[in-house]
Amino acid sequence: MEQQQQKNQQQQHNMVIVSDQVLINGGQTWLTLTSDGMLRWLDGHGCLCVEKEVIGLSTVGDVITIRALVYDENGFCFGNGIKGRGNLLRKKFVFEPFSDQSLQNLCHKIQGYMDSLGRPKKLFIFLNPFGGKKTASKIFTSDVKPILEDANIEYTLQETRYQLHAKEVSRSLDLTKYDGILCVSGDGTLVEVVNGLLEREDWAAAMKMPLGAIPAGTGNGMIKSVLDSAGKPCTVAHATLTAIRGHKLSLDVATIWQGDTTFFSVLMLAWGLISDIDIESEKYRWMGSARIEVYALKRILKLRKYNGSIRFVPAPGFEDVGELCDDSMEPVTGRHQGYYQGPKLVFHKLNWRKLNGPFVSVWLHNVPWGAEHTMAAPDAKFDDGYLDLIVIRQCPKLALLSLMSKMNNGGHVKSPYVLYIKVKAAILEPGSRTDDSNKEGIIDSDGEVLVRGKGTYKSNLNSLMVYDKLQLVVDQGLATLFTPI
Repeated sequence: MEQQQQKNQQQQHNMVIVSDQVLINGGQTWLTLTSDGMLRWLDGHGCLCVEKEVIGLSTVGDVITIRALVYDENGFCFGNGIKGRGNLLRKKFVFEPFSDQSLQNLCHKIQGYMDSLGRPKKLFIFLNPFGGKKTASKIFTSDVKPILEDANIEYTLQETRYQLHAKEVSRSLDLTKYDGILCVSGDGTLVEVVNGLLEREDWAAAMKMPLGAIPAGTGNGMIKSVLDSAGKPCTVAHATLTAIRGHKLSLDVATIWQGDTTFFSVLMLAWGLISDIDIESEKYRWMGSARIEVYALKRILKLRKYNGSIRFVPAPGFEDVGELCDDSMEPVTGRHQGYYQGPKLVFHKLNWRKLNGPFVSVWLHNVPWGAEHTMAAPDAKFDDGYLDLIVIRQCPKLALLSLMSKMNNGGHVKSPYVLYIKVKAAILEPGSRTDDSNKEGIIDSDGEVLVRGKGTYKSNLNSLMVYDKLQLVVDQGLATLFTPI
């Protein structure tokens, strides 16, 4: 009896939505769409998963063209979205129905199923032509644009012309015209968009707009984190397919403030070794990506340590880390438009703890990957309401070289010299270098310099904040991302 019920349920699950005879490559077959979203022909030897592989449909004359992104693998059945872990390839499958009525019926049913998936129909796209290796324009034209056209997605393209241009546009963009925002860039443009949306009067509605990224910059930490969480490689095709499919994921946002100055972070904040490497290595950009490894070696051999302290509200399970302290945050002041207050918490009633320096490195991370090859915080979650705090205080140089080499898989956090916990809020008080009280450090958030202390690289340039106490707090699930699953 139970087996019969299961059989009936399976038959109902795979109920035929539409089925009709067609020609493909001159051969006659049945083209069938079932309720489980499988499109089959040639007695099942040809098949596509509509949700995972089919991106568009069009008709010209008396033929139907199904456009898909499929894995590069041997065999005809591209199938159930599980087989194959190679590169995604654009494929066209052309079917010729035997009558106009058949053509219209097949198109209506297949397109109707695709429409039921809630995919975006129009995107606003930022393209940063100056980021990374300055290849974003080429990537969009040769790789992204053809896929969007296959998916029949309309888009408005905006090239960014200067720093904070994406923030300015996002602050006033008519969001009712679009189903999502896509950034063909590194992480910086995405961060600008988030900051712009949060400065709007309608920020609460604006933050429901799903955001996506195409890896075309130096870091690409956010899209790497999103794709890796679904077991997908960080490629342009996978990132574009993620936006097309339209699934959504909530993302925590950290509010960083100092006095009446506020910055919204979605990726990370770094001070000490990591920040020094990230920012100071810019002088070696001519070396390409190798500049990071080369400069990291230089900084470790001539290791700096920084005085200072960090206070934090630990997540459950980390309540005994550090020393107990009675401090709490000061209220945010200054802004009267947009989101600025952070989550509504009574900070003076929370369990504040403290770590004192000297520090080699302090890193606060919101997502697992800081860049395509740097898994900074392997336990980080997109919407758990916490930042992952990674602290290095005392560490021999050889051990530091070893743990730095393990950052490509997150193995560095297992080192006895690394403290790795989760926090809800933090107060960073950066101090001077231990070897020279006249020199300070750099504080970097999401690839942008927040603070340049005395005696640092390009310290003559203006920065958003000063080298003094910074406060951070996490708002759980405030932003929205496109996600593969």
